[in-house]
This record gives sequence, structure tokens and C-alpha cells, in this order.
Amino acid sequence: MGLIQVDELPMIAPDMHDHAFAKALGADVRQRRRALGLKQVDLAELAGCSTRFVHAVEAGKPTLRLDSLLDVLRVLGLSLRLERIDGGDVPPRGSA
Repeated sequence: MGLIQVDELPMIAPDMHDHAFAKALGADVRQRRRALGLKQVDLAELAGCSTRFVHAVEAGKPTLRLDSLLDVLRVLGLSLRLERIDGGDVPPRGSA
């Protein structure tokens, strides 16, 4: 079985009212955890976080502690990759 890569999630423009990315991330985390035969409490212990946090990730909570999320992903053998989206160019400081 191949690894589930979080970076294969659909590209979704960030929007405060669009939680589709968080929901997709949570579903992939849940799928990977189950594929590894782990319970939420097992994953929490291995990642050094609370079971409540693991539940929040899997439920698609849009605001999470990045360090804890990365710990959960690491335990599951997943990674998070950033890519620039169209229109994401930011002018250098002092040029406006």
C-alpha cells in the first residue's frame, strides 16, 4: 500500500468561510490512521498531543496548532507541502 500524501489534496484558495481543505485533510488523516490500525488515543500518544486534538484534526477544524499538526502528520508518514497559487505574488517590502 502506498503512502497517502497530504500534498495530493485538491488546491483550494484560502478563504475564511471555506473549510473544504480542513475537511479533506481531516479525512485523509483519519483514513491513514485507520490504515495503520491506530486508534485516536494511540495516534495522540505517539504524536505527543491530546486525543481531543486528533479528533479536531479529523473533524476538519480549520484552526489548529501547526506544530501539533506536523507531529500528527509525521507519525502517520504524511507531509504538508506549500505551493504558490495564482495571484500569490507579493511585492517586495517598501515598493508600493
